[in-house]
Amino acid sequence: MILPLADVPAPHIDYKGLSPLIALVGGTVLVLMAALLRGRFVQRSLLPLLTLGTLGAAMGLSIWVWSPGDHRPIVESALEVDALALSLSLVFYVAGIATVLLAHRSAALSDAGAGEYYTLLLSSVTGMVLLAEAANLITLFVGIELLSIPLYVLCASQVRRRASLEAGLKYLVIGSVGSATLLYGLALIYGAAGTTSFAGIDRALGDTVSLSDPLLLTGIALACAGLAFKASVAPFHQWTPDVYQGAPTPVTAFMAVATKAAAFAIFLRLFDSALLSAQFQWAPALAALATITIVVGNVGAIAQDSLKRMLAWSGVAQAGYILAGVVVGTQKGLEATVFYLLVYLLMNVAAFAVVIARERVSEWGDGMRALEGLGRAAPWLAWPMTIAMLALAGFPATAGFIGKFYLIDAAVDGDYAWLGVVIVAGSMISLVYYLRVVAVMWMGPMEVRLPSLPGRPRTAKPVGGWSPEADAWAQPEVTLVAVACAAATMFFGIWPNPLFDLVADVGTSLASLVG
Repeated sequence: MILPLADVPAPHIDYKGLSPLIALVGGTVLVLMAALLRGRFVQRSLLPLLTLGTLGAAMGLSIWVWSPGDHRPIVESALEVDALALSLSLVFYVAGIATVLLAHRSAALSDAGAGEYYTLLLSSVTGMVLLAEAANLITLFVGIELLSIPLYVLCASQVRRRASLEAGLKYLVIGSVGSATLLYGLALIYGAAGTTSFAGIDRALGDTVSLSDPLLLTGIALACAGLAFKASVAPFHQWTPDVYQGAPTPVTAFMAVATKAAAFAIFLRLFDSALLSAQFQWAPALAALATITIVVGNVGAIAQDSLKRMLAWSGVAQAGYILAGVVVGTQKGLEATVFYLLVYLLMNVAAFAVVIARERVSEWGDGMRALEGLGRAAPWLAWPMTIAMLALAGFPATAGFIGKFYLIDAAVDGDYAWLGVVIVAGSMISLVYYLRVVAVMWMGPMEVRLPSLPGRPRTAKPVGGWSPEADAWAQPEVTLVAVACAAATMFFGIWPNPLFDLVADVGTSLASLVG
């Protein structure tokens, strides 16, 4: 029987819950249309301001939507607006804002076009927000694709540079393999559970579906492998160093923090809620992956002379640390994971901002030698990099120390004390390459005769081949990002209470899901 159209009930639309996504989509269209206007002011000023305004509006709306302990299912329960989604959305917005500032003088803007560049960036942020809110296998995959496809293009946006095109192609091929693997896994999970809803899958496990069902276990394994590609978890990390080095550095910075946060958002949603009943089946495998990732990432970073490749291998190791929070499947593990993702944003963006500032003026590009003597020549760049390296290594009085301690505490509390030991051992190994960067800046020889930025006159006559004052004048927005993120890293390392309160709200809102 077909009901008349007038008798079909209209679905309820929660416009308040959807408002951040509406702002992002509307801002993306507005930036794309504004790019049709000609003129230097439009390309150099209006488009980045519109992009920043879009991200700021979405951030403000997310804060407006936020209600402690509240679940807000929207779009027929395909999306879940809660503290987890909103807290990680803040990571995406801040990462996007930092990327706009870092890319202001990037060659990729002129090569690809400012309108296209900012449109792709906003599209990727939209996919990340959609992914963080996903409560359904279908919206999960849509979010993954909306996140990834713009990034494939952004990696290759510096079209006059062979390394950038190569990075885009590698990311496209390997990312497609990861997406296909994830899709097969999701299809098998659906076949076993008979529903695409995370809540429905959770109810089906152990009830209508045996936890030892081969179809279910195969689907979990494939889904884990697909998400591991996105999160740079070993042994699915091989693309990371090459893509990070070849992509424009502002895009690399965005990928390093935002993509990783989005991948772990869905790790938490899928494994610590929908598949929590099968934890005894998947937790040992994820713990083994975390251990391998920590070892491979830290060992691989030691021999790197390129700062971008070193940070790429470092990111692999950091993915292993974060994965430990997912493995334990407890409320404390969830809180520790979200806390670390928040502080990882600050640490990594500070480091990449300094890399951008140096590679634009140094003949060594992103090589380690570009930092030689930076402590004496430009301490306002050397100090942020020093703080970032110490925080990533887990030194006390930095947010990185608090984050790692939180993860170790969660691992011990969740009966994975040996995984906490692995985190400590990995942090000790990481001192080799993190402290090397610090030593080069403060103890290495003073670098000489570095070229200035093309088209930007120096404000002072170089002494010894380089004027730090001229460099700071040439790219103040990059210096601002580096200093602000480093200062926040120190602030939350000394007084982490605001972040503790935030992640406690995340844990409370999902307590019924993770137990």
